[in-house]
Amino acid sequence: MIRKLLPPFFGVLSLIVLWEGSIWLFNIQPFVLPSLHSIVLAIISSGSSLWVSMGWTLVEALSGFAIGLLAGLLLAMLMTIFRPLEAILMPLAVAINSVPTVAWIPLALIWFGMGAMSKIVLVVLAVSFVILVNSLHGLKQADLQMINLMRSFGASRLTIMRKLQLPAALPNIVSGLRVGLVRSIIVAIVAEMLGAYQGIGWTIFQSTQQVDLLTVWAAVVVSSLVSIALYGLLAWIDTTFIWWK
Repeated sequence: MIRKLLPPFFGVLSLIVLWEGSIWLFNIQPFVLPSLHSIVLAIISSGSSLWVSMGWTLVEALSGFAIGLLAGLLLAMLMTIFRPLEAILMPLAVAINSVPTVAWIPLALIWFGMGAMSKIVLVVLAVSFVILVNSLHGLKQADLQMINLMRSFGASRLTIMRKLQLPAALPNIVSGLRVGLVRSIIVAIVAEMLGAYQGIGWTIFQSTQQVDLLTVWAAVVVSSLVSIALYGLLAWIDTTFIWWK
């Protein structure tokens, strides 16, 4: 356990030394790069406001993430069971994903307004393709001989999917979840910066407009800490429960 924690610990320690050392060595002004101490004080002095804003962003990000997970996984399963669907739907999925998420934001704001729905839709678009590609690749990794054996015993396609292909695909699915989770938070924050009434992205935008750069940094640190915690949770689930990979 200690060995696993040492690399992240030294990584964080190196970042702190590099951050504070750069400020001291190059005499960087606080409005350009504030000290970590002042950022921590800004987070504390803000009370619960930054965490409430981050909580709202998490609701949007995790809602879109959950829908994107279900959509991507369901599509991957259907494409595996009914092979012609992959040839029909995959080009469409690639075409949608090839458009930068930022380009969808104005349309989402027009269609769904500046509330949570537009952010959730954008997160679904960003996450579902990642889950689809990883899940589809994983489902195709199932042993073909085992599939044929189960078929010879009269197993249905759904039974083969549930008993063999899904367990075989879990490592790939979890890898997609890691990427998709971080991506969902990034998309939600960027969308809030361009059009929202609340959320950590809205806080960053408003603070930038007011030239309150210390609050901007505080919001960035809070969002980074939450993202790292969620990523770490998925990494723990991966190493603890998917022991057969």
